[in-house]
Amino acid sequence: MDMTQAIILTIMTAATPLLLAAIGELVVERSGVLNLGVEGMMVMGAVCAFAIAQLTGSAGLGAIGGMLAGLLFSLLFGFLTLTLVANQVATGLALTILGLGLSGMIGEAFIGLPGLKLVAVPLPLLSDIPFLGRILFNQDPIFYTSILAVIGVNWFLFKSRAGLRLRAIGDSHTSAHALGVKVVRTRYLAVMFGGACAGLAGAHLSIVYTPQWVENMTAGRGWIALALVVFASWRPTRVLAGAYLFGAVSIGQLHAQALGLGIPSQLLSALPYLATIAVLVVISLNRRMTLINTPASLGKSFVPER
Repeated sequence: MDMTQAIILTIMTAATPLLLAAIGELVVERSGVLNLGVEGMMVMGAVCAFAIAQLTGSAGLGAIGGMLAGLLFSLLFGFLTLTLVANQVATGLALTILGLGLSGMIGEAFIGLPGLKLVAVPLPLLSDIPFLGRILFNQDPIFYTSILAVIGVNWFLFKSRAGLRLRAIGDSHTSAHALGVKVVRTRYLAVMFGGACAGLAGAHLSIVYTPQWVENMTAGRGWIALALVVFASWRPTRVLAGAYLFGAVSIGQLHAQALGLGIPSQLLSALPYLATIAVLVVISLNRRMTLINTPASLGKSFVPER
């Protein structure tokens, strides 16, 4: 493998958890729900994936366990916000704090243990293609899942009747309810999908990206995923491009540190988050376009009329 291939592979590995978490949150927000608990779901997915992989000896079961952990956390969010009609912003922040604390408690027994890595699965014939085969078709199953998720979500939102109903709920849940659309049920399904994606994104961190458990190993990636959704104007293909852009920034700061540039390492480590702030500033300057694409009922609870 040459240096170019190695750098591209590293960027793709760094971008995968961002892409998964962001594509799940995109579906959630398209339904008119704002879930700020992505960070908590990711870190719970990471610790559960690592723990299950250690206990069962199977990284594949660990990935499934991480996805289920994110799904269960999303059900808690859904129950509080969709059934009990709690404030979505406060609930999401509370679940993030809960996830960070609970993951630290669960993972205390696994700190310092060598992890199990989810092995790459080369695709027959395609993996033999010069250059591209090694990059695109000799990856781990979670990477393939992230790409399929983008394709599937894009088709679902803009080509399927169910996707049209979901977007209608995001635009105006009252009108959708008047037309007979099951608003709460649809939002529950969207929230569950987002939670499963966030959990799988966390699993990628602990069994693929760095096969180990370190407390708070998500390091703010959930918040970056939230910013990515806005950056992409709620479009799946733009989320894909944005995730790889942020992945490149994350890897770029590591290469800059390795080159020994006269820049403080703390500043280089902050580059992905500075890039996030810069993106949000650019978006705010283009507020008119953002408001046009924003689901009208985003963050608003729905109570069926009696």
